[in-house]
Amino acid sequence: MSLKLAGKTALVTGASRGIGRAIALEFAREGADAVLNYARNQEEAGSAAGEIRALGRRALTHQADVGDRGQMEALFDAALASFPRIGVVVANAAFSIRKPLLELTTADVERTWAVSLWGVFHTCQLAARHMAAHGGGVIVVVSSVHSFRPYPGASAYNGAKAAVNQMAATWAVELAGRGIRINVLEPGWTDTPGERAFFSDEELAEAGSQLLLGRLARATEMARAAVFLASEDSSYMTGAVLRVDGGYSLHH
Repeated sequence: MSLKLAGKTALVTGASRGIGRAIALEFAREGADAVLNYARNQEEAGSAAGEIRALGRRALTHQADVGDRGQMEALFDAALASFPRIGVVVANAAFSIRKPLLELTTADVERTWAVSLWGVFHTCQLAARHMAAHGGGVIVVVSSVHSFRPYPGASAYNGAKAAVNQMAATWAVELAGRGIRINVLEPGWTDTPGERAFFSDEELAEAGSQLLLGRLARATEMARAAVFLASEDSSYMTGAVLRVDGGYSLHH
């Protein structure tokens, strides 16, 4: 059986943990070399890179705050110093400060948007400029069901995810003629370290039991969907939103 991403190099932001890590590993299983961006978790990024190398692929880790343009330019420079071309980019990194509107500070909103909104912009623009000059490529934006459901206490994050969906659709229109496809992966409630920062094991288990499929999503399930969007299996898709939420949006 042929590997779906053989010969590709993929850059994944927020790749040390959770969905980003799962995507980088699944890409490697499908034949891709990987550039793993991380913000703080150097040891975990290194562990993920070790797993990728054990699969026979190449892996580079690079620390960068996706909300900082200069750091993101340095990330792409480092990636292209090691690999001649980046064919797939996944804008996955996200951050959320959850507070009611009456308690939010402007600093809370600015930090959330720096990662979850500006980080996507920087990642996708730099990726698109590279791809436009090198025959095209594929961009996957990891969004959320928060993009259309107004979850209380998450207005900054909700707004960021709605914005990245709209930007991705706009970029799909602009970039189609350059051989660049861009699609959105919209996860539902997924069991990740990020969620465990807000909820206990017991709370997550109880919440999962109330969902249509009786559990939270696994990060590996999001990763397999990302492989689909990054590969030729989705060759006639651009500007689309692939919702992988186990029916969460139907049930709530």
